Amino acid sequence: MSESPFSLAGKVAVVVGGTAGIGRAISLSLAGAGADVVASGRRQAIVDAVAAELELKGRATLRVVSDVCNRNSLVELLQQTLQKFGKVDILVNSAAKIVRAPTLSFPEEEWKQILDTNLTGTLRACQIFGKHMLERKYGRIINIASLNSFVSLSEVAAYAASKAAVVSLTRSLAVEWSRHGVLVNAIAPGVFRTEFNQKLLEATPRGHELLMRTPMGRFGQANEVAGAAVYLASDAASFVTGETLVIDGGFLASGVNQ
Repeated sequence: MSESPFSLAGKVAVVVGGTAGIGRAISLSLAGAGADVVASGRRQAIVDAVAAELELKGRATLRVVSDVCNRNSLVELLQQTLQKFGKVDILVNSAAKIVRAPTLSFPEEEWKQILDTNLTGTLRACQIFGKHMLERKYGRIINIASLNSFVSLSEVAAYAASKAAVVSLTRSLAVEWSRHGVLVNAIAPGVFRTEFNQKLLEATPRGHELLMRTPMGRFGQANEVAGAAVYLASDAASFVTGETLVIDGGFLASGVNQ
């Protein structure tokens, strides 16, 4: 029997921001599809915990912290991964920061921090890992965008601007790199329940409105994003590049729901 085009056996993946929420779910699903996975984040204890989960799946990993606002930490992440595995086939950029506040009085320093994390942090990782991939003439890069890339949610302008730019960056890199074997795509999750937003979604008018605007009538679970990441990382998506795959329960399709 021929190997499934969705198999990631023999591949090495690095998931930046891969230790919580959607990033963690993607890390575990890439491992489930056969990849060795390095799930990196800023806190050593959480990196260690997710590494243990990956090892329980029978996959090799590393326990390396990184911060997308620190270029040297990403260089070190690449170097340690290459030292152990010899290559990186897949990069997922999932690290992000969001702050809700009125735009009129939003502090400029906070604006800069959010763009530095969500947009410039994604660029840093793409540059550092992309150079290695371009030298090998093979790579799959998956950036995490947002519903905010396409529509506005009140009082998160900095996050929205950063995530809209991530979609544009994804297209630009696809245009530059795809002919050299490095495919660049994005995933735009809808409203997903995580440990960070559960109270907001379940107990506030904002959460009720988000649910009302989702035609499936429920919030997503983090593992429902993971299949899209496996697809984009696999040979099944070998002619897909520059795209943003929206996983939102119908949110962007929605007009009037009742």
